[in-house]
Amino acid sequence: MTTTSSALSRRSFIKGSALAGGGLLLSFNWLASCKLTPEEVQALPKEWFQVNGFLKIGDNGMVTIMSPNPEGGQNVKTSMPMIVAEELDVDWDKVIVEQAPLDTEAFSFQFLGGSQAIRRGWNGLRTAGASARQMLKEAAAQAWNVPVGEVETSSGTLHHKGSGKSAGYGEFASAAAKFPVPESVELKDISDFKIIGTSQKNVDAKKIVTGQPLFGIDTQEEGMLVAMIIHPPAFGMKLKSFDASKAKTMPGIKEVFKVKVLEDDYVRQHFDTCTFLEVVAVVGESTWEVMNAKKAVEVFWEPFETYTEERVPYGGPAMTLTIPAGLENSEKHRQSMEEMAIKGATVARRDGDPEAAFRGADKVLERTYTAPFLAHNCMEPMNFYAHVTNESALLKGPLQKPELTEHALSERLGMPVENIDIQMTRLGGGYGRRSYAHWLIEAALISREVKAPVKLVYSREDDMTGGIYRSTYHATYRAALDKDNNLIGFHVKAGGIPESPLYANRFPAGAVENYLAESWTINSNITIGSFRAPRSNFMAGVEQSFLDEVAELAGKDPIAFRLELLERAKNNPVGERNDYDPERYAGVLELVREKSQWKDGPSKDKRGVSAYFCHNSYAAHVLDLAVDNGRPMVQKVTCALDCGIVVNPDAAQNLAEGGIVDGIGNALYGELTFKDGVPMKKNFDTYRMIRMTEAPKQIDIHFMENQIDPTGLGEPMFPPIFAALANALYQQTGKRQYDQPFAI
Repeated sequence: MTTTSSALSRRSFIKGSALAGGGLLLSFNWLASCKLTPEEVQALPKEWFQVNGFLKIGDNGMVTIMSPNPEGGQNVKTSMPMIVAEELDVDWDKVIVEQAPLDTEAFSFQFLGGSQAIRRGWNGLRTAGASARQMLKEAAAQAWNVPVGEVETSSGTLHHKGSGKSAGYGEFASAAAKFPVPESVELKDISDFKIIGTSQKNVDAKKIVTGQPLFGIDTQEEGMLVAMIIHPPAFGMKLKSFDASKAKTMPGIKEVFKVKVLEDDYVRQHFDTCTFLEVVAVVGESTWEVMNAKKAVEVFWEPFETYTEERVPYGGPAMTLTIPAGLENSEKHRQSMEEMAIKGATVARRDGDPEAAFRGADKVLERTYTAPFLAHNCMEPMNFYAHVTNESALLKGPLQKPELTEHALSERLGMPVENIDIQMTRLGGGYGRRSYAHWLIEAALISREVKAPVKLVYSREDDMTGGIYRSTYHATYRAALDKDNNLIGFHVKAGGIPESPLYANRFPAGAVENYLAESWTINSNITIGSFRAPRSNFMAGVEQSFLDEVAELAGKDPIAFRLELLERAKNNPVGERNDYDPERYAGVLELVREKSQWKDGPSKDKRGVSAYFCHNSYAAHVLDLAVDNGRPMVQKVTCALDCGIVVNPDAAQNLAEGGIVDGIGNALYGELTFKDGVPMKKNFDTYRMIRMTEAPKQIDIHFMENQIDPTGLGEPMFPPIFAALANALYQQTGKRQYDQPFAI
């Protein structure tokens, strides 16, 4: 039995007054209000006391639970309310789930990213449901004149065994609202869970398969105009002038004008990345008319000079960034990274005497790995609806960091946050791309200029050439073995344009006596940002590929070699800053070895293995591969995951499967190159994506069973699949993969 403290209780809940219609209303950090459908209004009490955030219990026992975080396919809109319903002790079929709007006062974290929703919401969501249940028990105890400790709950019903009395939650909802929020509440024993750990269907499934409006691109409002933008064709260029005289005469076109997205003196926060500060907006009555008018606008561009911008990283101190002038090229990028890799770098971690270990080694292995820029290519192009007046702003669309974007919009419009209403729609893909919602600001500025509601839509070309890419990376690894083939020295030197991918304190740090990690960066005017499992998506692939080659040099089975290192990290760790738990790390390797029926020793099955820790979770893969006429065909992926308690198993499996397919596609085909600042791939005819026939024929997902609070799941399975594929390709072809996308 778990008890929460009064401090958590008081911070997390603000109880509303009693409901006129006989319902119970609780406001707390993780749930928020939104308008109910007519059907739901009929099913619940006729009158509700409306506040920003709440859980509702109607007099018929139905419960409305709002899901606070953006939904982008990770299924939190189902899983988060499941946690509340579990502790409330109500049957899932009595729950109505709705997407909450942005409410920074009611919520502490409305955020899609970092695989954090369930992890950060776990205790608050449980406490919310448990507090409502306790208040219902107190109301029943008072009415029945019995000790509250003798009142039990089950499936939305209150019971008192001694008197034989029972009642549905709805009968005591109004009375319960009069009780104070409990100072502390008892949470269920994990063994008593009835909803958590069971598979529940996606609450939006019917709407998705029947094509009902859910996504931002679906938005249609009366009087709404359509807008598109024209941005510079190359990084390093800016707007000089334009001639829209022809475009303005075309059918349906209302306005063509310049938009300055952010002011020059604006101090950007972490997710305020904006590639092109000045764009041309074309506004008209329909998407087709606007797309045609864009082609008729004559735009003139010019190179920009090197400039600086102020930025405050997420959770970090303010800093000044220099944005260099120039038209960049991929060939030059690679050359510059190779030159930087042999220079001195910033030491991020040093254990023991790595230089001495390499001097005295019996064998030394050195390998260098690279990866290109990657575009996100979300299925739903960037879009946002905005209706801005002098007094207020209403916005609707898909974005990952609404509470952070709201502040940038407030400053740009010169409008108080309380006058801004941002409504979240379901995301048609995110992966970090929708963290940087400058198109929301563009939509708002366009709406204000034309004095009408506007839906801004990016074409695929607008999106793919607009920046916010995965960085290009370079890493050199060195391993030192003694005469007994023990790993005695390890050195990683990693960097990129414009960020370094290095995680200095991850495995095999802590498992090698002599360890050195170094980092470097090269500045660029090509903007980058979060990409599924940032930085890990490169480091896992190259680290695990390198460890496979080290194991081969040592004459050891690749899984046994990793487990040997993890045993050292567990029993006699080196250093005190190791990010991972070696026991949990070893656990997924042992599970995947068992489930894949891995045979120790030299591989005869032509399969690859990898494992990695990121986003607080552990993943291991074994990938079985065939090569057909030079084409790799993934036959099977066996995956072991330790993400703590799994709230919704089917949804978790779907999420893991998607991450695996996504990783295989990016490893084989993902690449964006530049020539004179111009992205060389602008649509799916040139940017190769994985096809349905290329997905694995079979994916088996296995979750570690434990009682650890949930950790991340949206990202951890993605990074190590790169290496599992690379290692399997080596087993099939005899060729190691050092550069992404893989050459076969």
